[in-house]
Order: sequence, then structure tokens, then C-alpha cells
Amino acid sequence: MFTFLTVVQALVAAALVGVILMQQSEGGGLGTGGGNPSGLMSARGAANFLTRATAVLATLFVVLSIILAALAVDVTTGRQLDTSLQRNAPVQAPVDPLAGTTNPGAAPAAAPAQPATPAPANDPLAGSAAK
Repeated sequence: MFTFLTVVQALVAAALVGVILMQQSEGGGLGTGGGNPSGLMSARGAANFLTRATAVLATLFVVLSIILAALAVDVTTGRQLDTSLQRNAPVQAPVDPLAGTTNPGAAPAAAPAQPATPAPANDPLAGSAAK
């Protein structure tokens, strides 16, 4: 039922686009004017038909959208989340060497370790970290 209504929705949408594109522009400077208003499928008669067709197709599109939304809720209920990719590793809090201790009687934090490679001899900031 859901698939059938989805196909009908697509057909109604295509027809709605076609009907809208067939209509003559009613803008002030865009329209070129009409012809003879007499006759069954004259410019005015075609405009009335296309306007009514647009209204009917738009109403049908909205109604089908509401029905499909209601059906989609019924289809998706009862599904479980897939947790097969969930990681179970313990989460460790990041260590902040600049944070103070919360316990005033605790020993001060250890000094940061020296870099593995010594600074080059021509480095002007080599001794600034030790001060």
C-alpha cells in the first residue's frame, strides 16, 4: 500500500509540475496578451481549466502527503536501534596539566617531562621553558 501510494504521489507531482508550466504568466510585463476569448478551449477557457487542474492536483498532493506520513509512522514503529557498532571501551577523562589540584593537602603535580630530543644550540627560546 505504501509503495503504491508513493508511486501515485510521484505521478501527481509530475502532473502538477506539467500543469503549472503550461499556464500562461499573469505578470504585468511578462504576458503578451490574450487572443479571442470566444471558443471552448480559448485562452481564457484553457486558463480556467489549468487553474482548476492545479487546484485539484495540489489538494490531492497534500492529502497524499498526509496519508503517506501517517503510513510511514506505522511502518517504522517497533524497530530497534542497531547498537552493534557501539564501543564499550571505558571513557577516560583527559588529563589537564595546567589544572590545579582540588585537594589542598595533596602533593603538587609532577613537573612535565623533558623533551626526548634536546633543543638545537642556536634556539633562542631553549632556556625559557625551564624558568
